[in-house]
Parts: sequence; C-alpha cells; structure tokens
Amino acid sequence: MTDGLEQYHKIARELDGLTNANCWAHARRSFADAVKAIGKDNDQAAKLSTAYQALTRIAAIYKLEGTLKDLSAEERLHERQASIKPLVDEYFAWVKERLADTTCLPKGKTAEGLKYSVNQEEYLRVFLTNGDVPIDNSASEHSIRPFTVGRKNWVFIYSVKGAEASAVVYSITETAKLNNLNPYYYLKYILEELPERTDVDGHIDPHDLDDLLPWSDSLPTECRKVNR
Repeated sequence: MTDGLEQYHKIARELDGLTNANCWAHARRSFADAVKAIGKDNDQAAKLSTAYQALTRIAAIYKLEGTLKDLSAEERLHERQASIKPLVDEYFAWVKERLADTTCLPKGKTAEGLKYSVNQEEYLRVFLTNGDVPIDNSASEHSIRPFTVGRKNWVFIYSVKGAEASAVVYSITETAKLNNLNPYYYLKYILEELPERTDVDGHIDPHDLDDLLPWSDSLPTECRKVNR
C-alpha cells in the first residue's frame, strides 16, 4: 500500500507475488488543495467546483468502507464488491468524463487530481480484490509522523552509532505508546532502574529485564497514561 510513485509500481512488476495497491487518501489530496484554494469565504463556489464533487464521491466510498472495519477479510471483500465497487466504477467514469469535457484548467490542482486518479486506477482498485488490503496507508503514515516531524531537532545524530541509538530510543518510545504508557515517565523509570541491574563489568542479564518491558504489569502507576 503506497502512493503513486512509479518506483513502487516498478518493484511490483519485477517481483513475483507482490501486488502494489494505491492509497485513496493520496488520490483526494489535490482535490482538497483545490477546494482550500477557493477559500472559506466563497463556500458556494467551492461546493459547485469539480474538486468538491470529487471529494464528495470519494467520501461516499470511505463512508461505506468505514462500516466494514469489524468484518472478516472474506466478509469485507464480499461487501466491497457488492456496495463499494459500483461507487468506484462510477467515480472513475465521472473522472474520465471531466477530463474529456476539458472544463478544468489543464495545469490546476483539480486537473492534477483527475489525472492522478486515471493514471493510478489499476492500483486504486486493488482494495476491491482483497479484503485484507486497506483503502489507504494512513495508519502507517501516522505511525511514522512523530519521527519525520521531529527529525530537524536531532540533525546532530550524524554517525552510525548515533543513528542506532536513535533507533533504539524510538523503538522503546513508540512501543511504550502502543502499550498506553507515558513515554517520559517510562523512560525516566527504566533509566533509573538499569544502573541498579548492571554488574561490575557493565553487563545486564536480559532475563532480569522482563518486569521493565512496556507490557509488564509491574510498572509503576506514574508510567501509565491517564485517560482523560
């Protein structure tokens, strides 16, 4: 599950058994940019725009997809074929009509979105053929966002050892989040505990760390997030 970068498609073509699916969140981005450019003060014009119509059609696809999240892969595939595929077919037919009638500026964001959908149609349809394929890759993008947003704060990590240390800290931090821990207090706790478990040669027995793992029931209360 990727965006429309050609290199991903090339890899899929060259490796047997690999299928490249495209992300519908990427397919809607140019349309969202076009509507945003119209401005909030011109709401009527925005709603009459081709970009807004495209977003409405994609939203209908997402709305139906959202009702299938608790189904098995087999059930999800059946429902996608029955209810979502007709919307997808209609969407691509509509997109091609809009490109053919030349009502959109050829180099504008709306035209960019229409062309993207047509060029990536094969890959955008993949989720209709496999119930395990998500409609977009938003989950993976959200998971890496903390690292990509903060990377400018640690440009001083320029060595291999520095990168390895950064990877270790991020692995611990993100795993703590997945286990509903407060990363700050969890890191503080384990950094205070580790020296106490180090022998005179500076070694730690891995078996002596089980109670410090993010899923341990024996972690202090302050390490756990308070749900508000």
